[in-house]
Amino acid sequence: MELARLSSKGQITIPIEIRKKLNLKEGDKVLFLEENGKIIIANSSLIALREFQQAMEGEAEKQGLRSEEDVNELVKEIRGELRRK
Repeated sequence: MELARLSSKGQITIPIEIRKKLNLKEGDKVLFLEENGKIIIANSSLIALREFQQAMEGEAEKQGLRSEEDVNELVKEIRGELRRK
């Protein structure tokens, strides 16, 4: 269990062990979530990435991308189109 003190301005310093676990660095944004009467602090970048991954789930298959080789071919194709422009 980690402890932090609230300043007169409502600020806290996140203990180093918690920062390490959340992979937080200077300038990162944190997200406060309420779940079942508890407040959860999270690395906002990781939450955004997870939500994006969930939103994109199954999209590769819909586009006919079945393997890493398919993805690499698509990237080459797009790069070629961009060079021609």
